[in-house]
Amino acid sequence: MKLIVSLLITLSIGFSGSFFTRPEIEGWYAGLSKPWFNPPNWLFGPVWTTLYVMMGIALWLVWKSQAAIQAKRTAILLFALQLLLNFSWSLIFFNLHQIGGALVEIVLLWIFILLTILWFAKIDKKAAWLLVPYISWVSFATILNFYIWKLNG
Repeated sequence: MKLIVSLLITLSIGFSGSFFTRPEIEGWYAGLSKPWFNPPNWLFGPVWTTLYVMMGIALWLVWKSQAAIQAKRTAILLFALQLLLNFSWSLIFFNLHQIGGALVEIVLLWIFILLTILWFAKIDKKAAWLLVPYISWVSFATILNFYIWKLNG
């Protein structure tokens, strides 16, 4: 049951963020200048879905672990904060069209993902490793956000 709840949490957040993203793809986002390395739009959905599934599994591994309750609470709190920041980025970038604000926010997101990985590693190494593709993608997204800001500022 914890696995299902963990997956529902992460996938629900991802799906909720898409409410801000989808309507802007063909309009506002299409009109932005983007760097040469901007991936095609169709790639984002499968990548994010895969990452949310991996995040959900990582959360489940920590949640079901026999680690000390305080360590688990801290790790899960950090996870929740980074997930909130993840959701907020879509709102700031796509809904509010605040490219610079989204850049600041995604840097905070990256920091909280790193903190989550470090805490998850104390509890379950596999859980921490499951977040490595996520921080890698967010690192790329941060660079992409920076160049979109530079090109459209």
